[in-house]
Order: sequence, then C-alpha cells, then structure tokens
Amino acid sequence: MSENSAAPGTPPATAPGPQPEPIRFFGTTWVDHDGGYGLRRAGVAVGSLAAAVAACFVLRFAYEGLEIADVGGVVGMLVIAMFSICSAIAFRKTWEGFGARPQDPSREDALRGLKSIGFIGSLLAYFVRSLTEAPGEKLRRTEYARARAQFEKRRSTRTGNPAARKASGRKRPKRG
Repeated sequence: MSENSAAPGTPPATAPGPQPEPIRFFGTTWVDHDGGYGLRRAGVAVGSLAAAVAACFVLRFAYEGLEIADVGGVVGMLVIAMFSICSAIAFRKTWEGFGARPQDPSREDALRGLKSIGFIGSLLAYFVRSLTEAPGEKLRRTEYARARAQFEKRRSTRTGNPAARKASGRKRPKRG
C-alpha cells in the first residue's frame, strides 16, 4: 500500500487550528507567497488597470452620446460630477475595506449602488493596492496571525485528558 492512501480528488489533510481566509484571485497563496503569487499580483494589477481604462473609454462614448443628443451643458457637467464624486467615494471605501472590516455592514450595503456607479475608483484602488500586496492581504494576515496565536495559547495551556488523571488521595463513592 502506498503512503498516500487518500482517494484521488480528496483535499489533503490540513494542519489543526485556524485556516487562512482565501483572497479573490490569490486563494491562500498570500500566506507564504508561493504558487505564482508574484505573477498573480502582476496580473491583477495589469487587469484592474486595463479594466479601468476600458471603463473610461465606455464613459467617454456615453458622454459623446450626450453631446450628440444635445441635452445641454448642465446635464453633461452633472454627469461628469456624478461619476467623479462616486469614483472618489468608491476609491476611498474600497481602500478602507483593504485595511479593516466594515463596522456597519448595513451601511456598506447602502453604498453598494454608489460604488457601482463609481466602479472606476474601485478598480483604481485595486490597482494601487496590488502594486504592494494582494488587496486585503495585510488585514487577513493580521487576523490569521491573531487566530494562530490564540489557538497556540489555548493548545499550550491544556493539561491533557482530565479523565486520565489519578485521584489525589480521595476516593469517590461508587454509585449504586
């Protein structure tokens, strides 16, 4: 019988304790920076920047459509202001999301529409963050390190099976 007696297709046994949380496009390669982590980061940076540029072209065509429709200068300026403000807010909220979990999830749900309008800001935040690390890596790394430390602390303070301890001089009465 071989050393690997697990059935094909079953995931390998994992170490006891907390497991790292996967990050989109990176999985758990961020833990040890293995499995093509550098290439993935470069791919995410290039992909998010390319998507942001493509989105800018789409918005440019939409603006040209407004000019062709001759809706007026005020409407054009409002559209530009709306996308600019929404992109700035989406950038900020996305950037904050890389560093801390949202304190009020219902507020994040309320901002989902605003972040959808300002999707270029979110793409740019993703691009800028992926230049230094996987987006959200620092947050997940600190949470994972804290969970591992708590697990090791709990594990090291255990004294073993309490049922296996010997009675200390005093016998318990038998139940009858």
